[in-house]
Amino acid sequence: MATTDARRTGRPRLLAHFGLILFGLVMIYPLIWTLSSSFKPTQEIFSSPGLWSDNFTAENYADGWTALAHPFHRYILNSLVVVVGSIIGNLLACSLAAYAFARLEFRYKRLWFAIMLGTIMLPIHVVIVPQYILFSQLDWINTYWPLIVPKLLATDAFFVFLMVQFIRGIPRELDEAARIDGCGHTGIFWRIIMPMSLPALATTAIFTFIWTWNDFFSQLIFLTDPDMYTVPVALRTFVDATSQTPWGPVFAMSIVALGPIFGFFLAGQRYLVRGIATTGLK
Repeated sequence: MATTDARRTGRPRLLAHFGLILFGLVMIYPLIWTLSSSFKPTQEIFSSPGLWSDNFTAENYADGWTALAHPFHRYILNSLVVVVGSIIGNLLACSLAAYAFARLEFRYKRLWFAIMLGTIMLPIHVVIVPQYILFSQLDWINTYWPLIVPKLLATDAFFVFLMVQFIRGIPRELDEAARIDGCGHTGIFWRIIMPMSLPALATTAIFTFIWTWNDFFSQLIFLTDPDMYTVPVALRTFVDATSQTPWGPVFAMSIVALGPIFGFFLAGQRYLVRGIATTGLK
């Protein structure tokens, strides 16, 4: 009887696992196809769109690395400058703003918090023109300042909200204990709140890395000098409407561009899960 029940419950579970695996393969197929195409000759990529080829070659990686005005590692370094600056800015500014909303009392606090949440719904296309005019008057166009400085002003409201939710879950008794020991708000923030907010900070850092690394639109708007191009903009320069596009090197460098994202995600995955799970439960 127990064996029959086990079979009855095992079959639906097996079918569910099979369905999930099939769905996962469908979702990941574009990435597998891009990886396979990066090792094919360009003329074979679209004439034989399957995954297998009898002419696999690694020349696309060598050609793509040196196909542009600078070696591809130049654009990777440019992206890292923007990404590191954005991560530092978001961690500092968003955590300070979140501490203010979660722990301090000031006039119109609820109103300012509602306005801050409302900015999450603003699409970038609404603010990009005023931003461009402002940064143009500051003579910051074709520099990395327009991509980094806004992060230092806590303009990513999603991360402020994420940290507010996390800080609200930290017991206020710890603040009182620190205050008895002589700590002010600065001491409480650096010695109590920041060490205990590690999952939320890691989540902010990972999402900032992924979103900034993949950002194409704002980097295309503010960076006009090819020497300043980041990875997404550099990949766009492979596509030339006036001549034949070298799709093999394009796919090869696209795979290279995915490497830092996978590495950073795998390194901080456990903190990401803890941060999302902890803030989601509150």
